[in-house]
Amino acid sequence: MRSQTLLTAAAAIAVAEASKDVLATPPMGFNNWARFMCDLNETLFTQTADAMANSGLLAAGYDRINLDDCWMAMNRTDNGTLLWDTEKFPQGLPWLGRYLKEKGFHFGIYQDAGTQTCGGYPGSLGFEQIDADTFTNWGIDYLKLDGCNVPTAPGRTDEETYKDIYSHWHEILDKQVNPLIFSESAPAYFCGTDNLTDWYTIMDWLPDNGELARHSYDVATWGDADPWSSIMTNYDQHIRVARYQSPGFFNDPDFLVPDYPQLTIDEKRSHFALWASFSAPLIISAHIPDLGKDEIAFLTNKDLIDVNQDALSQQATLASRDSTWDVLTKSLSNGDRLLTVLNRSPAAASTSIPLAHLGLSSICNFAVKDLWTGDASGFVSGEFKIKNVPSHGTVVYRLTPSKNSCKTITPTGIIMNTFSMTCLTTGAAKGNEVSSASCDFPGSQVWQVRADGSIRNLADDSSCLTDSGSDTITTTPCKGNPSQNWSYSLSGDLTNEGTGKCLTEGVEGQITTQACKFETNKQVYALPIGVKLQ
Repeated sequence: MRSQTLLTAAAAIAVAEASKDVLATPPMGFNNWARFMCDLNETLFTQTADAMANSGLLAAGYDRINLDDCWMAMNRTDNGTLLWDTEKFPQGLPWLGRYLKEKGFHFGIYQDAGTQTCGGYPGSLGFEQIDADTFTNWGIDYLKLDGCNVPTAPGRTDEETYKDIYSHWHEILDKQVNPLIFSESAPAYFCGTDNLTDWYTIMDWLPDNGELARHSYDVATWGDADPWSSIMTNYDQHIRVARYQSPGFFNDPDFLVPDYPQLTIDEKRSHFALWASFSAPLIISAHIPDLGKDEIAFLTNKDLIDVNQDALSQQATLASRDSTWDVLTKSLSNGDRLLTVLNRSPAAASTSIPLAHLGLSSICNFAVKDLWTGDASGFVSGEFKIKNVPSHGTVVYRLTPSKNSCKTITPTGIIMNTFSMTCLTTGAAKGNEVSSASCDFPGSQVWQVRADGSIRNLADDSSCLTDSGSDTITTTPCKGNPSQNWSYSLSGDLTNEGTGKCLTEGVEGQITTQACKFETNKQVYALPIGVKLQ
């Protein structure tokens, strides 16, 4: 039986729609943690605000400045109120809030759901109402609530304990005259485990409580020997959870770190381009006064910021993946299609991408705009050639259909198990057995999910994914039978309408359907963007 904590797709969308009044598009701004950790003070934030205003970052939309851990005194007052560290903030946080507001910024803060923050300062457990009132009185409108030092409540599981605490915070914040943006870090404490059911379950209830899901690891902190690997780890976490995002609720893969000397300029640009393509928060953690002109240039790229702030708020998903290329796509509110291509290999490379892999008609023409340069390069149809992408570099294009009839999109891309990160794969001939394999064979791993509920591989779109009730899943000629119709839910289940069973990954790449369980590792799948949730 399914947990009652799981929102239906319709309920999740309704909640997110209400959250649009609080946060219509992903936040943009600054946070100190990845770059400075506990080395924060008043001067850091005033100098950061001044530099953001003078460099064009504020004008580009980076209008939030958020404090992270270690800002407070080690003890509360006798009446339970938090105090700021007076050595770090001699003029006080209300003064700092007024300074930031006069500059044109919003003011955000950090607190922890447990007994102590991750840095050992007073946590909020048992003081939620007092802290919420305090933050509001200080002029704060954004709360990042971390999840360190949360004791499991008697008779409750860890997941249930987090749900109780974060739901309680939501109830308090929702009653404030001006509700705070609520960034929830609960799922970060359940990612990367051998059983991801609790991680998925927490992601299920997050949209009912806030606006942002801090879903996994902290991005690399200053001095990390290999920050690119950290960025890619968070990226791989992020592509697992696209189904949860909608306008008003955003998945958060953590900060941008554009001043790290261990990153090449191409890696820095890729970090920004990928986060922009995801419509993820663009929160910079860097020494802003020392950012170079190259970093400021890509951070203020209007075309990419427009993609990030697009009203549809879609998170780009993988159209295809192999050992070199990740190809991502999503729709934009004016009918354009985004194409983002990451070269994950250690050398420069070129590629060719069939437009059908993006869900586009292969017979339509599309105007192409390079979002890095702003250059228009004429029209493309059928296949798009991309040349000389540097190692760890990312190119981004906006494809505009030449006529309205070409705006039709069929959700197309890989179908990936989000635990094993393997892809649904067809055999070489019609009717062949479907298996699970490493995501390295785009020719047999790109699927269309059609409005009639059928799922067809692009290698043979006359055959449909079929559950015949046997021990294997095959592709057979499409006849519209219930055994060839599938539904996709917020839980990540892909359910066959004929048998009522869920697609299941077995041993050695075997794919079957089994009785649907609750968000078990073997049954949770990521599908292409645009698939309607049931």
